[in-house]
Amino acid sequence: MLFDLPDFKTLYAALLARDDRFDGQAFVGVASTGVFCRLTCPARKPKAENCTFFATIGECIDAGYRACKRCHPLQAAALADPAIGALLQALDGQPDRRWSEGDVARLGYDPSTIRRSFKRQFGMTFLEMARQRRLREGFTALAEGAKVITAQHEASFESASAFRAAFARLLGCAPADLRADALLRATWIPTPLGDMIAVSSHTHLHLLEFVDRKALPAELRRLQAAARQPIGVGAQPPSDQAAAELADYFAARSSRFTTPLAVAGSAFTQSVWDALRTIPAGQTRSYSDIARQIGRPSAVRAVARANGANQIALMIPCHRVIGADGALTGYGGGLWRKQRLIEIERKLMILNKEIAS
Repeated sequence: MLFDLPDFKTLYAALLARDDRFDGQAFVGVASTGVFCRLTCPARKPKAENCTFFATIGECIDAGYRACKRCHPLQAAALADPAIGALLQALDGQPDRRWSEGDVARLGYDPSTIRRSFKRQFGMTFLEMARQRRLREGFTALAEGAKVITAQHEASFESASAFRAAFARLLGCAPADLRADALLRATWIPTPLGDMIAVSSHTHLHLLEFVDRKALPAELRRLQAAARQPIGVGAQPPSDQAAAELADYFAARSSRFTTPLAVAGSAFTQSVWDALRTIPAGQTRSYSDIARQIGRPSAVRAVARANGANQIALMIPCHRVIGADGALTGYGGGLWRKQRLIEIERKLMILNKEIAS
């Protein structure tokens, strides 16, 4: 099953408080208006007697409700904000531009409001996101064999030291240290939910993380220490396979991942990761569910730690683990991503059921 909805009192309190812990996990149908909303909807709150709570969008539609035009429950929460959508579109149109708060203001938006909105939804500001996009261009150039100075220009960094510093913060080494013949090589994979870094050997994928994950530099350092040499740059067969499978996943064509994975952890940790991979797309489990599944019902906290130690995102689906009360819990890639991933997978589940019938 997906998960059991909390009781009415808990959900109605979450609706009144616009509690984002249940965003994407529960929806409210309002009898007096005939619409269904996210619990974080900014519209005036309905009376309790007019509310019915549902676990999925499909249930809301089946019950005869139509989507709210304020909170756009059919869209990812982040993209429901018109200002965010417009700026993301502008960034896509000019990825190599050195964006500034002045540019944001000239587009008609208050820079401080935009800064808070992006930080809340993406864990980074719009300017940080734009800088990351430029860094992707430099990374791609290096992967194609370009010299560092060429990569710096591709990334639109005027200062060589700034380019080196930005690169070092991301990969833990200077761009000149990257080797094309390294055992482990990193490649950059763009996705609709943000760019990802994949690190693989010739035979296995060792890491797959969103670029803005705070733990990424430490994870890369551990991989480098294990390999006893710096991580190189360039595609390998497993990272190419991962990119193709991720494209199918985000297009809601397939949730099946067959890329060979190299996982390093204790026997307990690997048992947790194995359990995560048995959760069907479109469904969720709690930490206590996983603990019971692996035969360690009292090890809930240890399961949570193992879940957080996963460094192969999506393919080892730690995003499918939620709180016992159905609330979204911590996710290294950001709760907004966790909510969107669950939505994507529920869409996949519905499509698979339609095909089967």
